Amino acid sequence: MLEEYLARLRTALAGADPATIQDALADAEEHLASALAQLKEKDPAIVEESAMANIMESYGTPDEVAAAYKEMESMTPIAFAQPSPGGLVRRKPGFFGVLGDLHAYAALLYMLLSLVTGIVYFTWATAGLSLSLGLLVLIIGIPFLSAFLLSIRGLALIEGRLVEAVLGERMPRRPVFFRSDLGWLKGIKALFTERTTWTALLYMILQMPLGIIYFTLMITCIAVALAFIATPVLHYVFDTPIVQTDHHDYFLPAWMMPLLVIGGFFLLIVTLHLARGVGRLHGRYAKKLLVKGD
Repeated sequence: MLEEYLARLRTALAGADPATIQDALADAEEHLASALAQLKEKDPAIVEESAMANIMESYGTPDEVAAAYKEMESMTPIAFAQPSPGGLVRRKPGFFGVLGDLHAYAALLYMLLSLVTGIVYFTWATAGLSLSLGLLVLIIGIPFLSAFLLSIRGLALIEGRLVEAVLGERMPRRPVFFRSDLGWLKGIKALFTERTTWTALLYMILQMPLGIIYFTLMITCIAVALAFIATPVLHYVFDTPIVQTDHHDYFLPAWMMPLLVIGGFFLLIVTLHLARGVGRLHGRYAKKLLVKGD
């Protein structure tokens, strides 16, 4: 009955955001399974089908639950959320308008932080995977691998919350529920057979090279832009040459200074546009790998 209810709920949520569907299914499964387990503790002779029917009736029909989640989703704002076709569509900022766009600065912050998070994810994923594979020949191998994969699911949830908060892409707000009544063997099987377990592991491994690319690209663009803007000050205030050799100091001509400053500001604006675009693409990429699919 529980599987049938969840299937009907998934059908009723068709068209909703995949992260919303995952949260709704996890909430429903946890509530229904936990309520049934509590009733069975009080009365082991209880008829499960009739008890589950009563629990489902009190929880609400799949259509009612789906409608409630859709309404709640429309009322819950996402930090730095991108415009959606279903709601009020905000116009994209113009070329200079990006200077006042919080989405761009948030995406830039994520690009810079991705180096640190990428190193942490990569180290944990590769070290845990290596140890797990090495211990498979021992009796503790499967439990260790299961605990490691559960930790990957936990990191995926944390990364998802970071992606939603900074990049504005709707991500799951609660972990996938694992039913204790299925037993440890079926629980391990579910962990190993779910797509998101392995795609989340892949995400953790790929995040370090992506983080290096993001960080290097953003830092290089920002450094070059600031160097262009600061060149007149360095030349005329601190008497710093553009090139210095053993015998000669080379300074740029005065007519190039306005061009350098304008070019520096132009590059800063381009960097914000680039960060905003890359952040949007990364949010979609993260959803593809970290959100449970159909």
